[in-house]
Amino acid sequence: MGGENVIGCLLIHGFTGAPYEVEPLAEYLQERTDWKFSIPTLPGHGVPGSLKGVHFQEWIDHAEAELSKLIDTCNEVYVVGFSMGGMIASYLAAKYPVKKLILLSTAAFYLNPKQLAVDIKEIAKDSLHGNLRANELFLRYKRKIKETPFAAALQFRRLVSFIKPLLHQVNVPTFIAQGESDGIVPPKSAEYLFQTISARQKKLTYIKHSKHLICHCEARDSLFSQVFDFLMEK
Repeated sequence: MGGENVIGCLLIHGFTGAPYEVEPLAEYLQERTDWKFSIPTLPGHGVPGSLKGVHFQEWIDHAEAELSKLIDTCNEVYVVGFSMGGMIASYLAAKYPVKKLILLSTAAFYLNPKQLAVDIKEIAKDSLHGNLRANELFLRYKRKIKETPFAAALQFRRLVSFIKPLLHQVNVPTFIAQGESDGIVPPKSAEYLFQTISARQKKLTYIKHSKHLICHCEARDSLFSQVFDFLMEK
């Protein structure tokens, strides 16, 4: 390696999601660094209908294998996790020599009924005006509900229950970001993560109008620059 500092960055998407959920952040970081990036697709994800029969341990194992590759070839590794991916990222940070952790809309709790009600009201209003097909939120919820086998949702819950007791073992510098209008993960999830992880250096930021897909929200550039600054701090 000739003394050069090679940095690796692993980005983990969410339940029923795919790399597109974290790609805007990955692109932002790629433009500004010469790090090595890994943005895996978790088993059963990326192809509709393939979540059937996948056990949550497979998601963890896959992320672990990707992390090991980066640890073998880099001096320092950062892990970024979105939603369920944030729980997996926390697990990795507790178990492996991860240098910094970024948690985005991380699902220590899930389904925020209050915001979901607001979203559904918006959807209902649109349907009265005949705009339902155009309502992107409605289409996303509908697709997720239709395509998610009940057994897979159970595996997601199991994963969260499995990792929650390990959160206090996380003591690397951690940056937590949460959208205030998230209909899937409630803001108390970010609060809980902030209180529970043992990191001395931790930061919690709320993004005012962001829904769940925080890397695609309107304030993403300001979020990304905060993430970048946090990762660049010595």
